[in-house]
Amino acid sequence: METSWEELTESRRETYQRLADELAVLKALPRVVKSRDVPILGGPQFWLQYVMMPSHGGRPTPLKSLATFIEYYAPGARSQKHGHQNEAVFYILEGRGYEIHDGERIDWEAGDIVMVPAGTVHQHFNADPDRPAKALVINPKPLYLFLNLIQQRQVETAPREPTVAWHPPGVQPARERVAKR
Repeated sequence: METSWEELTESRRETYQRLADELAVLKALPRVVKSRDVPILGGPQFWLQYVMMPSHGGRPTPLKSLATFIEYYAPGARSQKHGHQNEAVFYILEGRGYEIHDGERIDWEAGDIVMVPAGTVHQHFNADPDRPAKALVINPKPLYLFLNLIQQRQVETAPREPTVAWHPPGVQPARERVAKR
């Protein structure tokens, strides 16, 4: 059975209409997320705030291939040591510190952009014992997950004991959270 030119043309028209409809839905989604409305998770040395993901709080967003989040580091803190297939870009908003990428130390301070190449085992450190550090992170993890490129490995967990009595603004200290249960 042969498909006629008219049937093929109609099929393409329907496909293009579905794509146009999907684009209209994406364009109608909110383009601004108020970070003050997004919870900060983690602690006691390292916290994450998932600012924009493909699905944000169960709601779709127009951002499909990138993840954006803010990382907070207590004074003198360190993150988990890990590696993943996707690369990442860190824009250092506050503080000073360093990374260890495959055994190599890379120093940074506020205003710097740090690139973590794909496949690099890395860990983040706040070198200041008195002040917190903060970074905006952008990576293509959602795209990698969609393509089933999901290799990720944690080498060392983030410390569970605080370096100092500090937490990001708006985050309740752990002992107060426990006391209110």
